[in-house]
Amino acid sequence: MSRVSVQAGDFDLSAEVAKLRAGQGKVGAIVSFVGTVRDLNDGADVAEMELEHYPGMTEQSIEAIIVQAEERWPVHGVRVIHRIGPLKPLDQIVLVAVTAAHRGEAFAACEFIMDYLKTEAPFWKKEQTPGGARWVDARNSDDAALEKWK
Repeated sequence: MSRVSVQAGDFDLSAEVAKLRAGQGKVGAIVSFVGTVRDLNDGADVAEMELEHYPGMTEQSIEAIIVQAEERWPVHGVRVIHRIGPLKPLDQIVLVAVTAAHRGEAFAACEFIMDYLKTEAPFWKKEQTPGGARWVDARNSDDAALEKWK
């Protein structure tokens, strides 16, 4: 199973976690994060969000983030799925799942990977609002979250 998938199609959280932990008796903790499309952002209704990326570069960037997490914490497995293309409110956008012997390492690695995905992975988001299409800028809160890892 690949650790990184960038895909248009949806994913099944239960199936992905089951594959990640299959046959892993040393796993004592599984932490997962699923991000979804909100129907409101920066004060405007969002009818749709479209995500674009650079094929190949995006997957390499995410793999490098996973390697950094593995260098910091003794994790047993990581799975990242990031969707691209047009998405509607409530649709799943991203999955980060981490297995480790203990919850502390799994939580920390999952949060680290997600913080780096939000700021470092080459994705571009465009929202469709009543006022027209607009590109989504990086949030100051995402940059602040990243700073704690430096």
